[in-house]
Amino acid sequence: MMSVYTAAKHGIVGLTKAAAAEYARSGIRVNTLCPGHTETPMDREPPGGMKPGQIGRYAQPTEQANPAVWLCSDWASYITGATLPVDGGATASL
Repeated sequence: MMSVYTAAKHGIVGLTKAAAAEYARSGIRVNTLCPGHTETPMDREPPGGMKPGQIGRYAQPTEQANPAVWLCSDWASYITGATLPVDGGATASL
């Protein structure tokens, strides 16, 4: 199932870029967050043997929420079409 998962992820990245280009002149910003494994009461074990990334631990929910809030803020007002991994460096080790 990794090929389906990977294809879906790449589709979202492409959609983000296309939508950002399409809506930028209307003042609408479109970005994507790619979260890594997040420790929650419902899911404390990583699916499929995922590793915790370079930081060596899983994210707390607020560590996933904070970048989303930042992207919605005026501090990120010139960012559109971006894909931001919030995965503790997991994709950096691929």
